[in-house]
Amino acid sequence: MSTGLIVLIVIVAVLVVGAAVALARFRRGRAGGAGLKRRFGPEYERTVARHGGDTKAAEQELAERLERHGDLRERPLDPAGREQFEARWTAVQEHFVDAPRQAVAEADRLLAEVAAARGYPDGGRYDEQLAALSVHHADHVDGYRRVHQVAQAGPSHGLTEAGSGTEEMRTALVDARALFEDLTHPARETGRHRATHAPRVLARSHPKES
Repeated sequence: MSTGLIVLIVIVAVLVVGAAVALARFRRGRAGGAGLKRRFGPEYERTVARHGGDTKAAEQELAERLERHGDLRERPLDPAGREQFEARWTAVQEHFVDAPRQAVAEADRLLAEVAAARGYPDGGRYDEQLAALSVHHADHVDGYRRVHQVAQAGPSHGLTEAGSGTEEMRTALVDARALFEDLTHPARETGRHRATHAPRVLARSHPKES
């Protein structure tokens, strides 16, 4: 191979890499600002708040999430798998009355499993799974975040089986249900299934005294 041909190949490779970098920056720029607000909705504001009001840092984080997970295609659930997930969620809600903390922990595990079944990163990589979910389910992903935080906190953070801790767990579980329904029932089916599977923990629960 001649020296001239080698030089030409190197130049072409450099141009290709440069074009790819420019395209990535262009896409990120298009996704920034108003585009990110539209895409992420309430998750945009939560991210800005978590960065102490630093909009630039928040938008950089959201743009990186979009770049990593924007092309993810959700896998459909087979009917049998969907029914199993629904039965387990119903059991979680029923279990909440007697053991709120254990029910929330099970809801946390169940959401991780459902998300993995739909093609999201495995639940063992919670942060990555949450980031991917935030790209495609921005309106409801915070419910999962809250359930996970409550499940990880436990009694040492005041989340006991009675009092305000139970109310916090109940609220987290109710909020997480929206993401569960998003994952188990595509948008075209959501209205029909929500009418069929009404939440059972909307009312305040009164766990038994230990």
